[in-house]
Amino acid sequence: MPIEDFSLRPRLTAPAVVECIDTNRHSSGAVSPSALPIRTICMICAQITTEMVMLAASRIQVRRDGRRTLCHVRQIAMYVCHVTLQIPLYEIGKAFGRDRTTVGHACHVVEDRRDDPAFDEFVAAVERTVGSVFRSSGVLGHE
Repeated sequence: MPIEDFSLRPRLTAPAVVECIDTNRHSSGAVSPSALPIRTICMICAQITTEMVMLAASRIQVRRDGRRTLCHVRQIAMYVCHVTLQIPLYEIGKAFGRDRTTVGHACHVVEDRRDDPAFDEFVAAVERTVGSVFRSSGVLGHE
């Protein structure tokens, strides 16, 4: 089964993300750091990761087991939320419906897999993308 058949639930559509950000904009045009709920930020990060995996599917080895692929996507999204967005493990766990120890395990797994240059390059690209999305919208507060 191709990777395109799998996505994280609930799937955020681009219009839903834009609407959520637009409704939380100040008159200055920036989004306040506390404007978006952590769950929404984590789901946006997961959606970006999913889309990037689908884009890279032709270049990276895609497993035939869709559940495993979904697990890896979720682990990368959790890792990026923690490392790039500096969200605490327990908050990420609540957002993904998991325990904080599961998020910690996901971070360790991704960190261990970064020894592979192709995987490291992919995760770095996801980190840059997520960082630029939230920095440009003012959610991170690192403007």
